[in-house]
Amino acid sequence: MQRRTVLLAAAGIPISALFLQGCTASGESAATATNAEINAKADEAIRQLESAVSATGPHGESAAAASEVDLTDADIDNVKAMGATAAIAMHTSGDDWSAAQIAGLTSRFNELGIKITSTTDANMDPSKQVSDVETILAQKPDILVSIPTDPVATASAYRMAVDQGVKVVFMDNCPDGFTAGPDYACVVSSDNYGNGAISAHLMAKALGGQGKIAAIYYEADYFVTNQRYQGFKETLTSNYPDIQIIAERGISGSDLAGSAQKQADALLSQNADLNGIWAVWDVPAEGVIAAARSASRTDLAVASEDLGKNVAIAMAQGQYVCGLGAQRPYDAGITEANAAAKTLLGSRFRPSSR
Repeated sequence: MQRRTVLLAAAGIPISALFLQGCTASGESAATATNAEINAKADEAIRQLESAVSATGPHGESAAAASEVDLTDADIDNVKAMGATAAIAMHTSGDDWSAAQIAGLTSRFNELGIKITSTTDANMDPSKQVSDVETILAQKPDILVSIPTDPVATASAYRMAVDQGVKVVFMDNCPDGFTAGPDYACVVSSDNYGNGAISAHLMAKALGGQGKIAAIYYEADYFVTNQRYQGFKETLTSNYPDIQIIAERGISGSDLAGSAQKQADALLSQNADLNGIWAVWDVPAEGVIAAARSASRTDLAVASEDLGKNVAIAMAQGQYVCGLGAQRPYDAGITEANAAAKTLLGSRFRPSSR
């Protein structure tokens, strides 16, 4: 496991890259000169990605270190004396990433003496999230940490929070029309472009630098998933011209694993020579794995993002998952809590635009 820490849009989080050569769609050719060359090229590219930040924030902000929101002992004492409250409004809480985020937030808020008054799950429904935020605001929290399901549809609810004087910290996504500083403290996110790029290099290693693949992306207007898809496609097309993306399919809704499985079923049925499928994060990847298993395609290479339990097990067992570009959501929750506390103390983060 290899790790680095970044901040985006005035604040951000660590990123991890996990490597395991658990699948090779090109058969027993790992010892050939071509594969050795591809492996060396991919490994060097990944090494370079570890020492740089590829992504920017929602408005082009460059990254800053997570250490910028570290708290001193005096800061912690001052925050504890406030008796502050916080609420967490999630897009969903039914996956490992969300559970780890909430766990990190809960742990750090407890250490800071900040009481969590509410944690909500919108089940990927923007209208439900608007209602959740409105209910939260009736409780008058000092802090709101949230990941917007839709930057347009939820903007009015978050604007109410700003108008009420709530200190807002966002995970990954930012509502339309919001400006870092006046409207919210920061967006905490991993280097999603870099994550996508890492998964492209891992896919290339699994395929020996050649083959036909498909991509399953999240078709909602979602900043971080757009970035990781961009990172995957641009890295693959610019570095591995012998790998063709022959199909791209979007998914949406609350059953993302089921939606991805349907798309993968069709892709495998229509393309017998398909060597790999990229999925935008681990839950859709689970659907791809289910489709591959149903079609008896044990040779299919699956690359994705996020270290969910099921894809991690599959990768460790050398089944389907050839590699992941993964985040550290627990640490993200700690960073978000620290950023919120710093904002309570009057700190303001200045994003720098590229």
